[in-house]
Amino acid sequence: MNYIIKNLLEKELVYDGEIILKYHIEYPSIESNSSENINFNYYNKNLALELQNKSENELYKEAIETYKYNKENGYPIMVYEVYRNFEITFNTNNIISLYADEYIFQGGAHGNTIRTSQTWNMIAGCMINLESFFKNQSYFIIEILKEINRQIAKNPEIYFENTCNLVLNTFNPKNFYLTYNGIAIYFQQYDIAPYSSGIRVFII
Repeated sequence: MNYIIKNLLEKELVYDGEIILKYHIEYPSIESNSSENINFNYYNKNLALELQNKSENELYKEAIETYKYNKENGYPIMVYEVYRNFEITFNTNNIISLYADEYIFQGGAHGNTIRTSQTWNMIAGCMINLESFFKNQSYFIIEILKEINRQIAKNPEIYFENTCNLVLNTFNPKNFYLTYNGIAIYFQQYDIAPYSSGIRVFII
């Protein structure tokens, strides 16, 4: 098992004496300078810095415009929020798997959350794809989709209608991570279910 550290970039951005944007960006790193770990650390730090740059530039400029508009029209001050956290879901036998949820609030009824994931072979120092776990199984995606639809059929009321087609059209082989119970396949908000149902996850 690799010892993983939680790092944090955090700041409140002010305009005209008011906080108009705040961000909380977590990212993992491993305490080691081996070349394999450097790839993991560099990749994750770079993702965090990209989101920090987006927050302090693109989103901050947008937050200023929203602040000015709301103040001129007597609306409440709205604080933009950027929140990214990660969860290590598997960490054994030199395999690390995790997902990160990136929540951005830019006004409206609620913000939006996007989930991304990574699965690493730490001996090779590189990420591995879903196909790696289904060697010599040409039709593994079909079997995964069948299992997802079987699980949906147990609680169809929390999903959109015509779910079979939605699962087929929105399935992304990059949207997976490992757990100790199996492979987790997930769908983004609104892909196959309403916002209230959240990010749907299926253990294969």
